[in-house]
Amino acid sequence: MPGQSGRPDPARLPDGADPFDGDVLPAPPHAARTLLASLLRPHRARVAATALLLLLQQAAVQAGPLLVAFAIDQAVPALRGGGGQAPDQGPLIAVGLAYLVCATASGGLQYAFIVAAARVNQRVLLDLRGRIYRHAQALDVDFHDRYTSGRLISRSTTDVASLRELLDEGLQELLAVIVSVVYIVITLLWLDPGLGAAALASFVPLALLVRGFQRRSKRVYRGKSTAMAAVIVKFTETVGGIRAVQAFRRERANDGAFARLNGRHWKMNGDSLLEMARYVVNSRVTANSAVAAIVLWGAYRVADGDLALGVLAAAALYLRRLYEPIDHLGMFLNSYQSAAASLEKIAGLLAQRPSVPEPSAPGGLPPRRERQPGREVVFDAVSFGYRTGGEVLPSFQLTLHAGQTVALVGATGAGKSTLVKLLARFYDPTSGRVLLDGVDLRDLAGPELRRNVVMVTQEAFLFSGTVAENIAIGRPDATREQIEGAAKALGAHEFIAALPEGYDTDVRKRGGRISAGQRQLVAFARALLADPAVLILDEATSSLDIPGEQAVQQAMSTVLRDRTAVVIAHRLSTVEIADRVLVMDHGRLVEDGTPAQLTAGEGRFADLHSAWRESLA
Repeated sequence: MPGQSGRPDPARLPDGADPFDGDVLPAPPHAARTLLASLLRPHRARVAATALLLLLQQAAVQAGPLLVAFAIDQAVPALRGGGGQAPDQGPLIAVGLAYLVCATASGGLQYAFIVAAARVNQRVLLDLRGRIYRHAQALDVDFHDRYTSGRLISRSTTDVASLRELLDEGLQELLAVIVSVVYIVITLLWLDPGLGAAALASFVPLALLVRGFQRRSKRVYRGKSTAMAAVIVKFTETVGGIRAVQAFRRERANDGAFARLNGRHWKMNGDSLLEMARYVVNSRVTANSAVAAIVLWGAYRVADGDLALGVLAAAALYLRRLYEPIDHLGMFLNSYQSAAASLEKIAGLLAQRPSVPEPSAPGGLPPRRERQPGREVVFDAVSFGYRTGGEVLPSFQLTLHAGQTVALVGATGAGKSTLVKLLARFYDPTSGRVLLDGVDLRDLAGPELRRNVVMVTQEAFLFSGTVAENIAIGRPDATREQIEGAAKALGAHEFIAALPEGYDTDVRKRGGRISAGQRQLVAFARALLADPAVLILDEATSSLDIPGEQAVQQAMSTVLRDRTAVVIAHRLSTVEIADRVLVMDHGRLVEDGTPAQLTAGEGRFADLHSAWRESLA
């Protein structure tokens, strides 16, 4: 129901605003951080081991300047001898060996860290892609009607790729910068408190630079991500409607629209590069000035005898290492802002909740007796309205008896499709209940509902794969004999057997390798094999030619037998096979009777029937 959808309350949005119009879906505060934490939580042990490897690697790296200081202040004087002491090569040899050990250990530990971090990152991204895919399937039809497939594709490709860059490169850089800064500052304070304090003080202007860059780049990267999504949406829309594009010569107009979107993305990308260039230049000037000032001050102290030369040399090396990662920090912030904008969008998508949620305590249907002709359907005081408009179906009462074939008739917009979508539970009623053998559909688990209620749409959708795989979608455990039996019962076996590989022929994208009538027969075979108690046919013959319609009509008589059926009909041939006809007008049921009764009357159906007859003549 609308109140259970988990979507933002429209009352909290600006007047006339639609939360689905923008590229970022509203989400709870800190949803992006919560999502990242939930992705990392299952890998806590691996993350801890990776962090330990980084600590050890940085300890090996940062030991170098200390060894240099020891060599200058201790090992070199010992090598010279003097003061009654013989020259001693031992300290210098020990320093050289220690430096070699540290360098070797640093390389090995860095390799181990990169491998361990990469494994964690790939597992996180694998989990995230799976979450997006599963969540997109679980969201209701209303969501997919309003949130474009191009945006969903952008979430699972471009935005996940941004997060991958952060995890693979930026996050490692950040951790290395943080650990090295902590090591260096502590070591400088230990070597000489004055030098350490000066190094800490120099971080104030650098911190201000980082903060300013972060604030500006956040806005730029959010715009860049949105612009990229718009490009993908336009491209997907054009390719998906390529027949209409070429039929109505929309190529030039589409080129112009795409060029504008592409130009906007180019501008946002240029802005991000410009922000990065400003940051790098300003950070390097600040860092180099700080190093020069601190080393000059240290040199005066060495001249005054207040500071050992080796300590100054080590401090100079540490200062270079301290400020060198500032550029890397900018690159991390670059990746972070891009990933943060993407993570915010992914979190907004994952925060959406289906408007037709699974029941907390699902119930079951009474056992279906052998040869039971379908199940009884009751619309009990049902009314419904879409979130984007007013009431579509005013409150009504309707009972469809088990085994009955009911045709829904009415003008476009009369509410026929809405009624069957409520029966299929693509939506929940605003008020009232839809009952199947006395059980509210909202109390049935999804698999139980789909076993009993199956819908064959106007455009029979086939997935890439073989004919046999498409027929078995509703019953994956079916044997080849059962699949072929369903096809034979509907008269589809002959054309399937004539295909290049028979039932193993790949129908390709959307079943484009076979005709519309053949796709509809495959869809009927799928429904027959699934053996639902209730079958919904949404205008199953409207797009077919006469031979195709005749083949499908023959199949319909087979697939509708011994089950409750609701058929949306625009053609007289479809209505004539029904036991009962319901005429709808503006969401209301205005006529109800058998085809013969309504044809003999003087109501809307009689008028429609006369118009059909005249069109056939």
